[in-house]
Amino acid sequence: MNIEQIYTGCLAQGAYYIESDGEVAIIDPLREVSPYLKRAENDKAKIKYIFETHFHADFVSGHVTLSKETGAPIIYGPTAKPTFEAIIAKDGQEFKLGKLTFKVLHTPGHTMESTTYLLKDENGKDHAIFSGDTLFLGDVGRPDLAQKSADMTQEQLAGTLFDSLRTKIMPLADDVIVYPAHGAGSACGKNMMKETVDSLGNQKKMNYALRADMTKEEFVKEVTDGLLPPPKYFPLNVKMNKEGYEDIDDVLDRGKQALSPNEFELAANETEALVLDVRHQDDYVKAHIPRSIFIGLNGDFAPWVGDLIADTKQPLLLVIPEGKEEEAITRLSRVGFDAAIGYLKGGIKAWLDAGKDIDQITSITASKATELINKDHLPVFDVRKDSEYQSEHLVGAEHTSLSELNKHLSKFPEDGDFLVHCAGGYRSVIASSILKSRGIHNLIDVKGGYGALKNEDLEKTAYICPTTL
Repeated sequence: MNIEQIYTGCLAQGAYYIESDGEVAIIDPLREVSPYLKRAENDKAKIKYIFETHFHADFVSGHVTLSKETGAPIIYGPTAKPTFEAIIAKDGQEFKLGKLTFKVLHTPGHTMESTTYLLKDENGKDHAIFSGDTLFLGDVGRPDLAQKSADMTQEQLAGTLFDSLRTKIMPLADDVIVYPAHGAGSACGKNMMKETVDSLGNQKKMNYALRADMTKEEFVKEVTDGLLPPPKYFPLNVKMNKEGYEDIDDVLDRGKQALSPNEFELAANETEALVLDVRHQDDYVKAHIPRSIFIGLNGDFAPWVGDLIADTKQPLLLVIPEGKEEEAITRLSRVGFDAAIGYLKGGIKAWLDAGKDIDQITSITASKATELINKDHLPVFDVRKDSEYQSEHLVGAEHTSLSELNKHLSKFPEDGDFLVHCAGGYRSVIASSILKSRGIHNLIDVKGGYGALKNEDLEKTAYICPTTL
C-alpha cells in the first residue's frame, strides 16, 4: 500500500495518490493532471478510479481531464448530479483497488453530496478516511456554501453535518488516519490546524466539533458562529466542477501568447481585459503599467485572484516574471480563471524600452511612516482581515479589509496623503493597485506592514492598541 498526500500550499489543498498492486486511485485531483499521470507511469501502474469527495468550491478539480486521459471513472457519493458521465455510488458501496478496499460513507452537511472514503487494508481493517471537507484537522467544513442548491438553511446543513459525523465517522477506531481535503489557510473552514494528517483519536480529543458530550444545538451554534462571507468565485468553481471545463492544455496555449509592448497595449485597448501584474510587490511598486492590478505569485495568489476579480470569465493580460509564465497561468486555472489571452513579452523592461507610460506607488519604511503618524497625523488605513485588526491595530486606524475594499472607496480622502498597511506588505500593495486603478493616487504604502511598524516606537506613543473582545 502506498498513500501519498500531494499538498498545494497556495490553496491549502490536499489531493491523494493511493497505489496497490499496480492499481491507483486519485482523490480530489488538482486541475493540472500531468503529475498524477507521470507518477503512475513511473510506478508502472494504472489509474483505476478518480474519487471526488464533493463539488469543490475553492478550486477546479482535475477529474474531468484525468478521466479523459486515463479512461478511469469519476466516482461521487449519493445525491451528486454532475452533467458528465460518472458513477454515483451508494452509501456503503465498496470499490476494490489491488489488495485494498474503498468504502463509501455518505457524510452530507458541508454539501449534500459530501462523501468520506474509508480505506480498508488487505486484511479488511479500517486504515484511513479521506474526509474531503466533512472533517478537517481541528475543524469541520462550513455549512453555508450549499444552502441554495440544497434549499436548506446553514443551520439545517449544520445539523445534517452533526449527524454525519456522529453516525459515520466518530464510531470509527481511534487509530484510523484522517486525510482531509484542506489545511490551515483554506476558506472552507475556520480554525484548521497547521498539520495535514492526524489520527481520528487525536481529533476526537482536539477538535471542538467532535466533543462526545456536544448537543446538536451546541454544534450548530459553534459551527455557524463567526463565518465570514465566502469568496465570490466559489459558486463559479462549483459550476465548473459540476458541468465540466476546457482542457488545461488549451488554456495554457492561449495564455502563453507572448505579446510585444505594442501588441499588449493594442489588446488592452481593444478588449475589456484586465492587466494583472503577478511580479513581486517590490518590483510592482517601482514601475508598473498604469491601472494594472497587482496580485503577486509569491503570496496567496490564486485565492486573492478569485476573491478580488470574482468573474472567472474576465479576460486577463498578464505581466509575469520571466520563466514563470506556465506557473502563473496554471495557478489561475486552478481557481477557474481560464481567460488569460497573453502576457507581456520581455516584461516591464520591454515596456519601458518601448517608451510606454508607467506608474509607481510611493512606498516608505515603517520608520518614516511612524514619523508621519506621530508628527503629521496622516490617516492610516489597515487592510488586514477583521480578526487581525480586532486582535491589535494602530490607534485611530481605519479598517477596510482587502476583501471588502471596493465597497468602501468613499472612505478614502480625496485630498491629502494617507497611509495603507497590511501585515507584511503584500496585501497593502494589492490594495494600493486597486485604489490607483479607481483614480485614488494620494496613497502611501508602508513597506513591511504592521510587522515592521511594531518594531518602531509606536508603543511609547500609545499607537499600538490591543482590542478588547
